[in-house]
Amino acid sequence: MKTMRNLFALLAALAAAPAFADAPANASPVHNDPLPLVTVHKSPYCGCCLKWIEHMRAEGFEVQVVETQDMGPVKERVGIPPAKGSCHTAEVDGYFVEGHVPAADVKRLLAERPEARGLTVPGMPIGSPGMEAPDGRVQPYTVELITPDGKAEPFARHGD
Repeated sequence: MKTMRNLFALLAALAAAPAFADAPANASPVHNDPLPLVTVHKSPYCGCCLKWIEHMRAEGFEVQVVETQDMGPVKERVGIPPAKGSCHTAEVDGYFVEGHVPAADVKRLLAERPEARGLTVPGMPIGSPGMEAPDGRVQPYTVELITPDGKAEPFARHGD
């Protein structure tokens, strides 16, 4: 219901917006703020992490890479609960992003700004960004939102 109200509000705002008759044909009347920097902590030897970084860059994120031999202290510092880890840990605008979370889910997190520690895709599911299979197969997986008290709740499902 909230989504429908938001859609109607958006449509009403667009209908009331002034025309851009003097604007060039390729000009956009909508201003998109740049996406925040994503800092990715990863092992220097992990190839799937590099593929995830490529995915994030292709989706418009600027990414800074920090290579580290011991990911444990990074995961502990940002608050990743036991059994919710993956191969790399990213930080973006006050949240962590653990593992192969799709960029669209990160963008949704940043748009909605829930009270949370961050998002995680535990393990390394086949077909998630950076773990693509040659045959295009996607193993069903859930992106989980980690609440301030460390509990996990479903945020998005993929591969269903």
